[in-house]
Amino acid sequence: MQYERSYSVKKTLSKDVHHKKLSGVCAGLAKYYQLPRLVVRMAAIVALITFPVATGVAYLVSALLMSDR
Repeated sequence: MQYERSYSVKKTLSKDVHHKKLSGVCAGLAKYYQLPRLVVRMAAIVALITFPVATGVAYLVSALLMSDR
C-alpha cells in the first residue's frame, strides 16, 4: 500500500531581498519560520555580542550559501 504526500506550500530557505538590512539572512530566516523580523534580528545581535566569532562565521557562511530569491 502506497500513498503520496501532497503539500500545499513548498517552503524553501532563502534570503529575503525585499526586507534586507545587511544581506537578508535574518529576514529570510524570519520568513521561513514565520517569526517577526525584529525578533530574529534582535536574537542575532544578542548572539553576536555573546558569541562574536561563531555568530559572525555562521552569518557569513549562510549569506554565501543561501539563495537570493
